[in-house]
Amino acid sequence: MKFKRSLFVVLLAVVGIFILTTTTYAGKAGFNKKEIRIAQWGPQTGPAAPWGSVARGSAILFNLVNEEGGIHGRKIKYFVRDDQYNPALCKAAVKELVERKGVFAFVGGVSSASGMAVKDYLAKNKVIWVGPATAVTEYVFPPDPYLFAVYPLYEDEASILTKYVVEKLGVKKIGFFYQNDAYGKNGLKGCKQRLKSYGMKLVEEIPVEPGEKDLASQMLKFKNSGAEVVILWVNPTTAVISLKTCATIGYKPQWVSSNTLSDYPLMYKISGGLWEGVITGAFAPAPNSDNPLVVKYRNAAKRMTPEERWGTFYMAGILFAEPLVEALKRVGPDLSTEACLKALNSLKDWQGIGPKITWTEKCHQGTDSIMIQKCGPGATYITLQDWATNDLATWKK
Repeated sequence: MKFKRSLFVVLLAVVGIFILTTTTYAGKAGFNKKEIRIAQWGPQTGPAAPWGSVARGSAILFNLVNEEGGIHGRKIKYFVRDDQYNPALCKAAVKELVERKGVFAFVGGVSSASGMAVKDYLAKNKVIWVGPATAVTEYVFPPDPYLFAVYPLYEDEASILTKYVVEKLGVKKIGFFYQNDAYGKNGLKGCKQRLKSYGMKLVEEIPVEPGEKDLASQMLKFKNSGAEVVILWVNPTTAVISLKTCATIGYKPQWVSSNTLSDYPLMYKISGGLWEGVITGAFAPAPNSDNPLVVKYRNAAKRMTPEERWGTFYMAGILFAEPLVEALKRVGPDLSTEACLKALNSLKDWQGIGPKITWTEKCHQGTDSIMIQKCGPGATYITLQDWATNDLATWKK
């Protein structure tokens, strides 16, 4: 009798686990007949919180898709997790989303360090990742069959910006201030590659940790080096501290930065107006552009999330997610990871609000194109250069 009761308890436990598992995944991992589960991590708090709107911005596209009936009858269920720009927290969040929520794909994802911390895990679990919100060569070379990059490589962007500084601004004394991680180091590499083609070298290059607050010694080094231009490859908080520190020591170089600092109203506000005149790369038209797609998304954002500020980073969340939505539409109703991968690998010169994207099975770096913009009076956007590619991009040869 005791044996039968014990067996009954064991069977009950097994049934309970089975029910828990099936209700968590609701059919095939990642989707069922009614929904497709997509997720993103992003720093909603912490030193890189200004980039948190990327993850929130993707929701606009997904909400629009759902309003229009979904994708072949399936609505998108979207999850966002705050990793505070911390790789350890990112790993925990991604693990929870994959193993407990049964996520089909990830989009965006701020932080090179966080991305590198979960890249292999996602591939091992055959989870698609489209449009990382950072751009490092380690993501795509050698090719990862599950990872598709929308962002131009930081190496390419830095090369194009450096070319502009030398050829258009006529500057010879250049400094480079970079975050001491894959993000910053890739930017530094691209800058040096371009300068080498001119027979030039940086007058100063200085690394910084993401959380550093006192940057007086670093800024004095740039001032003493005579750098006329300082290129920033850092997070928003570090960038603002840099400009404020230089204002106190009477140092006014031309600041240039990656597109990660191209949300002018935000940067203008948190820098107390010091961002005016800063030149940046850009991965999309200005937020107030009359580009039809930008207008469509801008109007949707005002209607759906009036509490949010429509800006570059918010818009970027849409840009990174667009190719995945396009691929899901191309797949048709018979969805699978393999079918989605095939559709992604078939995109050629496809364009949403960002640069043209081309992916093949052998290359998952979608583009090397950026625009160049300048922060005008009152945080306005001034376009200095339309889409340009990196003629020194080694990955295309």
